[in-house]
Amino acid sequence: MLSVLKFKDRLFYGWVVVVAFLVIGITLYGIQFSFGVFFKSIQSEFNLTRAATSAILSVNMLLAGVSAVLAGWALDKYGPRIVILSMGLFTGLSLLLTSQTNSPWQLFITYSLLLAMGTGALYVVPTSTVSRWFDKKRGLALGIAGSGSGLGMVIMAPFATYLIYNFDWRMAYIVIGLITWFMVIPLSRLLKREPREIGALPDGLSHSKDIANRDESIQPVDSSLLQVFRTRSFWLVIFIWLFFASSLFLIFTHLVPHATDIGFSAGDAATVLSLMGGVGIAGKVLMGVASDRIGRKLTAIICALLQAGAMVWLIWSQDLWMLYLFALVYGFAYSGFGSSMGALIGDTFGLGKIGAIFGVLEIGFGIGAAIGSTVGGIIFDVSNSYSVAFLMGAIAMLITALLIVLVRRESRKTFDGG
Repeated sequence: MLSVLKFKDRLFYGWVVVVAFLVIGITLYGIQFSFGVFFKSIQSEFNLTRAATSAILSVNMLLAGVSAVLAGWALDKYGPRIVILSMGLFTGLSLLLTSQTNSPWQLFITYSLLLAMGTGALYVVPTSTVSRWFDKKRGLALGIAGSGSGLGMVIMAPFATYLIYNFDWRMAYIVIGLITWFMVIPLSRLLKREPREIGALPDGLSHSKDIANRDESIQPVDSSLLQVFRTRSFWLVIFIWLFFASSLFLIFTHLVPHATDIGFSAGDAATVLSLMGGVGIAGKVLMGVASDRIGRKLTAIICALLQAGAMVWLIWSQDLWMLYLFALVYGFAYSGFGSSMGALIGDTFGLGKIGAIFGVLEIGFGIGAAIGSTVGGIIFDVSNSYSVAFLMGAIAMLITALLIVLVRRESRKTFDGG
């Protein structure tokens, strides 16, 4: 018993927060990124074009940007516990109601709107909260917490495929919706806003230590949101998010339909998506550590370039091994990009208004995701091919790499008008 108490004393609660977000992410990211698995079932059920089917997710992502802004404000004001609780409730409700729809317009309410309220802040809340708990190990902590996106795809894509094959897409959404409630709602109780709630400092430093010698980076920049919005770096990151999301959701929406179009089974296509998520776990953690050691910007640039190369490779991928190789490279790179950019944003703008900042940045992400998803469907309907869409996605990531070079850390002098 004494050893257990000693271990509890040594364990920094920030790691409990990280693990809680990891499991929550497995559930919610798995749902958010599995739309491609349901794509053809929904398209066939309602007799839709691919552009119209893509629009369901596109509207979801646009509304997710609005949801993220509200969640970022609520996070700074009320903390992560109540925000994640609300997200879990809305996500489960969204899937249960989506399973009962009988007209396409209803999907835009039950899936596009309600799921946006449930998952729209999925990047904002964990990244903002974990950034407050860690400084020197911020990249690693964000990488672990964000690994739920990869694990979610590994678990959810084949699980949803199994449910659809053995039952139907409606029953799949009922089962997944109930699982969401049972997983997310209890875990939300473990979350705390910041280390000051337990009398500690980032990385587990104690107030009894020499606080005066803390690294300045753990101190939030004393700035208003308006001051942040006036910086060049903020607008650079908005466009970085937009281009990144357009490429990412082009893949998440259309990779499975593309794989089945060129002759592979739904199971093979789901395996490709799962592989992309599985290697993403390594990408989150390893590139998070790399960002701590070689710098946030260099790590993010490397990840962006790898994504661009992978999308060019996808254009000519006709064999299953080629799709697997794409999944390995792209999954590693996009996951590493998310953790390194999350750390870079915290370093750039400070932590004082980090929740609201991430929330506003998600507007750019939501617009980009809507563009990527919809444009991919339109290009396919016109040309019966995704080649031009994938090439555009590669170009978007090259532009992203160039924009990252221009981002600079904002100092108090900048916010003071110096």
